[in-house]
Amino acid sequence: MPIVRWDPFRRMAALQDQINRLFDDSFDGPGSRDDELDACAWRPVVDIYETGHGVVLKAELPGVSKENVALEVKDNSLVIKGERFPDQDIGEENYFRKERCFGSFYRSFAMQDAIEPEKIKAKFKDGILEIEIPRPEVETPKQIKVDITE
Repeated sequence: MPIVRWDPFRRMAALQDQINRLFDDSFDGPGSRDDELDACAWRPVVDIYETGHGVVLKAELPGVSKENVALEVKDNSLVIKGERFPDQDIGEENYFRKERCFGSFYRSFAMQDAIEPEKIKAKFKDGILEIEIPRPEVETPKQIKVDITE
C-alpha cells in the first residue's frame, strides 16, 4: 500500500474549485464559453512612441471609415472616439460564427507636455490612424537690461 502524504488544504482547494464552477455556471447563462465573444466591448489597440519631433500614436481601426472617427484635445488629453458598424447586407440568421466586435469606442490618453491642437497632424490609411503630436516649443527666457541708478 503506497503511503500518501496528508495535505489538510487539498479538500479546501477542491471545495474552492466547486464553488468557482457553481458561480461560473450561474452567471454565464446558457451556452458555452464562446458566447462571451458575442458580448464584447470593442476597444482599438494603440501604439505610442516618441520620435525626435514629438510623440506618435498609431491606432488600429479596421473596418472603420474616417468619417466615423473623431479626435479631440481636452485638458491636455488626446481623445479618440468613433464607431464601427456591422455589415447590413448580412442577416443575423446567416452567420455561422460572429466574433468581430462592433459599436462605439472611446480612448483617452493623458499627455505629459502641453498639447497645441492646431499643430497635430493625423492621417488614416489602411485601417491605421496615425497621429503626430509635435513637441511644444520651449520658451527661451528673455534678458532685460536693468539700469541701476544711485
